[in-house]
This record gives sequence, structure tokens and C-alpha cells, in this order.
Amino acid sequence: MNEEFLFYIWQYRLFDTKELSTVQGEPVEIIRPGDHNSDSGPDFFNARIKLGDTQWAGNIEVHTRSSDWKKHRHQGNKAYDNIILHVVHEEDEPVFRQGGEAVPTLELKHRIPGRIYSRYLQFKSSKAWVPCGRQAAEVSKFTLHSWLDRVLAERLERKANMIEESLAINKYNWEETFYRHMARSFGFKVNGDPFELLAGSLPSTILARHKDNLFQLEALLFGQAGLLETTFREKYPTALQNEYHFLKKKFRLSAMPGHLWKFMRMRPSNFPTLRIAQFASLVNRSSHLFSRVMETESLAELRKLLDVNCSDYWQGHYRFGKKAPGKRRSLGEDAVDIIIINTVVPFLFLYGKHLKNEKYSDRAFQYLEETEAEKNGIISRWEQIGLRVRNAYDTQALLQLKNEYCDKKRCLNCAIGNDLMRSKN
Repeated sequence: MNEEFLFYIWQYRLFDTKELSTVQGEPVEIIRPGDHNSDSGPDFFNARIKLGDTQWAGNIEVHTRSSDWKKHRHQGNKAYDNIILHVVHEEDEPVFRQGGEAVPTLELKHRIPGRIYSRYLQFKSSKAWVPCGRQAAEVSKFTLHSWLDRVLAERLERKANMIEESLAINKYNWEETFYRHMARSFGFKVNGDPFELLAGSLPSTILARHKDNLFQLEALLFGQAGLLETTFREKYPTALQNEYHFLKKKFRLSAMPGHLWKFMRMRPSNFPTLRIAQFASLVNRSSHLFSRVMETESLAELRKLLDVNCSDYWQGHYRFGKKAPGKRRSLGEDAVDIIIINTVVPFLFLYGKHLKNEKYSDRAFQYLEETEAEKNGIISRWEQIGLRVRNAYDTQALLQLKNEYCDKKRCLNCAIGNDLMRSKN
């Protein structure tokens, strides 16, 4: 038995409540178990109980054994003098307040259903991909979808908090912050960090001064990326190099190390050189990118805005100096959707919160519902278990569920785990 399980049992009253009484023999009625406190201090705030004929409001402390009161040194802490009830699995010694008065204690040792505890132990010791295994697909659709709504909101809140930190660093300049996050998204998983360094070394205000000149944008981006620090035989990269040297002096820029970019084990279409060229095209065709994206009202329009092509040189190259068969070097539908899911949607969600305008947050959820389900190993495993995955709304929620609940075995905090533990099947 542990406190985590006792918190759960107490919070949801999953024990025999008939003829409750304290170990001191006083009848107990639970009116409100209280709000669980995950910080320091008593375990439950704002509880209401009835002891004998008197109704009490206050805090409740939960322990495995009553002697844990002393182990945790509560007897010398005034914050615990106002505890209205001490809930324990087993009372192994009496507990007293500083004034010598006995703390009312409720023992649950023989009141907890064995099946709930057994299922809890089963989940905690499970070696399966998710603790509840295929049972996850057995919960009601209402429970499942309500919980996915909740964990998706958690995921967006987490991403929004990260953006909030960037906003603070950038003195709440939404355009600059969006530019940096958008740059990172063009690097995807492998080159996200170098892209972020690139954007950090080259403020969007400098690019804005040259936004109508794609050649100069490429010179700035490739130069700052450290990818023009060599001798070229072709005219175009040599011209970019010369232009960058001029702009570098003009703006007093310092290039990042070019060796940070990763090319190994990647498809040519994902090479960072091509992604930088595509990012330059996005800047070239989009004035006030953040504002434009925020005011775009349909997914089709947004995809059209983001599905950028490259300059002529990159139609026949994947890297400088190395020719490759010519074909349209656009970002592509899958890549565009990933950028929308990971960057545009969290910005919409946060922007709506800042403006207190649900139009933007509603659009964030709408985009996820209209976007096809992501394809990756985690989502494939959920489908194998038997869950039906409809769109990116579901996939983002399921990623959050796996990473933050299943992997950490937070079954007691999960609506699916709760439902299965309480089930009589």
C-alpha cells in the first residue's frame, strides 16, 4: 500500500463508507473529500466532514500508517494543527496535536475493495507497451473521447508555455517569436536546433528589409548558416557568397558553424540546404508572416501559404555544387501539416488566450480535426491495440497520453485507467 493509491481511494471515495467512525469511536460522515494538493502542506484542502454532531471544514492528511505523521515531522509543524481528519491505511500508533489533543483518525485497512487494489498493482507492474494493454480499447467512447479532449488541451498548454517563455525573451514581439519557432519547425527533428540558432543569429527585422529580393534572403540565410564558407565553382553559390560578405559587414553579422547541420541518413528532400531555400521563399512571399497566418481562416488557405517552392538553382540541386535530377522542390503536404500541427496550432491557441478571443483557439482545434492523422510508431501501436485514430486531433492527444501518462504509469490520474480499475469485469 502506498500514499498515491490512498490519495486516489480517498479522492473518489472508493472504499466502504457504511458506518464510518474514527479510531477514537466517533461517527464520521464525508461531505466533501477536498481538493488534492500536489505541493507542500496538507494533502487535501477545503474538505468538509461531520464528526459526531459537529460539521468541520478544513484540511485532511493521508498516510499509509499513522506513525508516518511523526516520520514526516508534522507534530512540530503548526500547519498541521488544523487537520480535521487523519486518513490512514493502518493506525499503528495514536497521533496528537501540539497541544496534546488526539487527531481524529480514520482507518481504511478493511474498507478498500481488493479488486481495485489488485488492478492497480497489475498496472504498476505491467511490462506492456501501455500498462492497461488492449483493455484501453474497451472503455466507453464517451470516456475515451472526453479524456482525449483533456490531454490534448494539456499538450497545447505545454507547447503554449514554451512559446510564452520565448515571447518574454523577445519582449512580447509576436512576429519575431513566430519567425524563430517557424524556422525551428523547418528543421524538423534532426535540424531543429541548428535552424533555431540560425534564426537567433539573424533577426527577422534584417530579413524584412530584403524580403522582396529572394537572392539576398538566400545570401543572408545560407551565409549565417555557415554554408558559404568554401570555394565554389558554380556561379550562383559564388554570387551568394559575395553578396553575403557585403551584407555581413553591413549588419555586423557573425555566422554560425556550418558543421552543425546534419545531412547523414536523410533523404535529399529533407537536406537542410533545401529547407533553408524553402524558408527563404516563405519569407520572400509573406509580409508580416505571423499576422498573415493568424488571420488565415481556412486550412486550405494556410496550406497554400506554407507550401513554398525554391529558387531556380535548387530545382536542380540538393546541395551546393552537386547537381540532381530536376523536379519541383516544394515543401510537400506532409511537411506542411507537421509545421501546422507543431507550430501554427500552438501559436493560435496561445494567441487566443492572450486576446481572450476563442476564435483563434477554436481554429486551432479545427485545424487538428481537419488534418489527417500523423503516421509514426506510437500511433501505429495505438491502432494495433484497437483504438480508432481519425485525425491529428486524436494523434496529438494520444502522443500526450503515451508520453505523460502511460510511460510514467500515471494510471490513477488517467480517466482510462480509472475506468478500468473501477470496472467489475
